Amino acid sequence: METKLIVGLGNPGSEYQWTRHNAGFMVLDKLADVAGISTARKKFSGFYGEGNWQGERLLLLRPLTFMNLSGRSVAEALGFHKLSLNNLIVIHDDLDIPFGRVKLKEGGGHAGHNGLRSLLSELGSGDFTRVRIGIGRPSRGDVVDYVLNRFAAEEFSRLPDILAGVIEALSLYCKEGRGKAMTLFNNRDLLTEPMKRD
Repeated sequence: METKLIVGLGNPGSEYQWTRHNAGFMVLDKLADVAGISTARKKFSGFYGEGNWQGERLLLLRPLTFMNLSGRSVAEALGFHKLSLNNLIVIHDDLDIPFGRVKLKEGGGHAGHNGLRSLLSELGSGDFTRVRIGIGRPSRGDVVDYVLNRFAAEEFSRLPDILAGVIEALSLYCKEGRGKAMTLFNNRDLLTEPMKRD
């Protein structure tokens, strides 16, 4: 049984709860619910939990350091469990992917994302798996305001379809590997091809 540290990126506090920048938190909370893993324990500067799901040992982490210091929390957890970057999966919002799509990616830079920037700084490498949740780019206005604002009402109504799809992608990743999950999900529109909900 392999161990995976799965991290959802976001900002703590009720004012950020349903913002686009907190898509990683939303997915992690849904995964914890589906997998039956409590993340109520405070550890590694975040909320943390352990459990088994789809034949893997999962360590779930929701950093409470705010987005631009996320790397500290992740580095603590990796170091404590003596895990390599091959065991790390980071879930985050992505402006360059349309709303309703998700893409899995291995390695890369931070593309201006402050959470990823912190991870690369603390870990010394970007060689980990990313689950990129599409939030799209604003047609006008400031990008910072856009990511820190809540999803629009129409988007919010479709979040259950997106979350269910991302959980299905993670399930496939655990059972059959990253390649299969990328093949089936990287070009899939979760709004027109929604997954079955639990």
